[in-house]
Amino acid sequence: MTTPDTQRPHPGSDILRTALRRNVGAMVWGTVLMGLYQAGETAFPIALGLIVEHTMKGDRNLGSLALSIGALAVIITTVSLSWRFGMRILQKANTTEAHRWRVRVASCGLQPVARDVDLKSGEVLTIATEDADQTADIIEVVPLLISSLVAVVIAAVALGLADVRLGLLVIVGTVAILSILSVMSKRIGASTREQQARVARAGAKVADLIIGLRPLHGFGGNHAAFRSYRKVSTEAKHQAITVARVNSVYAGTALALNAVLAAAVTLTAGWLAFEGRITIGELVMAVGLAQFIMEPLKLFSEMPKYVMMARASAERMALVLTAPPVTTPGPQRPAAGGDLEVDCVRYGLLRKLKLQVTAGEFVAIAAYQPRAAADLASILAVSVPPHAYEGVVRVSGQEIADLSVEAVREHMLVNPYDGEIFAGTLRTNIDPSGTSRMIPEAVEASMLTDVVALHREGLDHAVRDRGANLSGGQRQRLSLARALAADTDVLVLHNPTTAVDAVTEQLIARNVAKLRRGRTTIVITSSPALLDAADRVLVLEDGVITAEGTHRTLLATDEDYCLAVAR
Repeated sequence: MTTPDTQRPHPGSDILRTALRRNVGAMVWGTVLMGLYQAGETAFPIALGLIVEHTMKGDRNLGSLALSIGALAVIITTVSLSWRFGMRILQKANTTEAHRWRVRVASCGLQPVARDVDLKSGEVLTIATEDADQTADIIEVVPLLISSLVAVVIAAVALGLADVRLGLLVIVGTVAILSILSVMSKRIGASTREQQARVARAGAKVADLIIGLRPLHGFGGNHAAFRSYRKVSTEAKHQAITVARVNSVYAGTALALNAVLAAAVTLTAGWLAFEGRITIGELVMAVGLAQFIMEPLKLFSEMPKYVMMARASAERMALVLTAPPVTTPGPQRPAAGGDLEVDCVRYGLLRKLKLQVTAGEFVAIAAYQPRAAADLASILAVSVPPHAYEGVVRVSGQEIADLSVEAVREHMLVNPYDGEIFAGTLRTNIDPSGTSRMIPEAVEASMLTDVVALHREGLDHAVRDRGANLSGGQRQRLSLARALAADTDVLVLHNPTTAVDAVTEQLIARNVAKLRRGRTTIVITSSPALLDAADRVLVLEDGVITAEGTHRTLLATDEDYCLAVAR
């Protein structure tokens, strides 16, 4: 089935339109309520002016006073309730929309076929959080923009009824302010895009450092890594200062222009009252509106800035959402069975590699070069698209290029030597989907039983992010247990026991061979125990298979093999 984001591209403007379109209902109600709020705010000084005007005419009875107080109470209640419920509706829609885009970006990163985007995981994380939030802000920006316009129009009409010149002054002044600020907002958009990119790069650097923290400490590279991060973070800081400077100039200019307009309205109204062209009540109304109009004008003048920020964030999200897949997988699923054939594959250190594993075999591959082992594991895991290497890989007689990547990974699991451990429990790490029926067997085969028995909670013992509360051997055995619990037709293990002791390694080798009997299993390893447990051993040297036989036969007949694997 085609996912929505593969049907057609989503540039930044399209993302904003999508966000607006699916929140029309919330935005209409939010606009109505926020319009009522702004209308009520505008009506307050108008009502005060009318009351003063009425009083100046000599009508001072208690009924009129009570009616005036009631009118003000209605205005105040309208202002309070409309603001409360209007903002509640808009913020709920904003939060929901931000959640949708976060999930959308995350789903792109978690799809079986990687996207062809030049972004690191930390940058994608920033896009999925900060940029998603800023893009969703458009849901609040538009209703607030319209409601502010309502307030300005009402104020202009009210002032125009008192004197046309006052109404024209508000309209002309508002247009002039927005024209000046719209030009300045473009600079904010460009600066914001650059800031977001640099912050994302700093986030990516942090993610990379956390992943490599243990080896960094091991060879003393943590100080050099910190200096590298500080450099990237400093660049982000300088850009953030630039953005703050541009924003402050924008805000200061907007405030100054609004104050000038308010002062102009007040002075003009005073002059008209002095000339006798407007009444005292109209003067009170004009002065009140001149003070009030500062708020909607300030809000109205800030909208271009928020629109540009939302657009910049939407364009960054589009980098992920519109990125094409690195390959176009086929639609078919692998046939039943566990045959695997690598036919003349050339990639990295692999040179016309040919090997064949029949269904039900337990085959070990002794790779003399670790890089060649990693290249082979990447190809079998479909981490390398078929068009990126020469030759063909066949699963159950079908070429990988003709198969769905997701289906291939369900049929053939490649467990990397550095399998990630997630925050959760031992159980959720062994069986992330909660559907495996082989958890006890997998725990026993991987010799994880001592870790389970060590804790009162057993399999429900808490595991920290990246397995921080487990030793290296425990993490490796937990990763192996997860691979065995998946119970796939073909299982490929890449150096599954490098962090465990020799005795445990012997037991794991026997247990894996027993548990996987009758299922196709390939182990890329230099472990004598695993090599001895295999039905046959293939020697991978200089990118090709140079020898084949049982472990003991090769030890007796191949001196290079003996030197490479004997411990």
